[in-house]
Amino acid sequence: MNHNFSRKNRNRSLILVTMTFLACLAVPGQALAESSALPISGLASLAPLLLIIVIFYFLLIRPQQKRVKAHRGMIDELKKGDKIITGGGIIGTVRDVSEDIVKLDIADKVRITIKRDTITGLAD
Repeated sequence: MNHNFSRKNRNRSLILVTMTFLACLAVPGQALAESSALPISGLASLAPLLLIIVIFYFLLIRPQQKRVKAHRGMIDELKKGDKIITGGGIIGTVRDVSEDIVKLDIADKVRITIKRDTITGLAD
């Protein structure tokens, strides 16, 4: 868990530094354009925005899509006997798997039924 927390902070810090750098690049260009008679072309003024969009895609959107795909694959491959953790923190052993519902044994003679969507991961 600690590893994921530090990775998120590192990504946020990288994004903050990148956005600050891009803002510093954009401000002198705007000041120069206002002071000179030649305007900056439309494409050049959109370059920082396009760069920010590309950075956000590779640092936030694409990794999130990979995590969602891996989680969906894990949910699809559930089988009897797997130990799982639910979104509510319940740890149990899979007893039965159907299309949308999973039956868990959480203690001796204690069984619950949950939706597949609530499973967050496999227990160690």
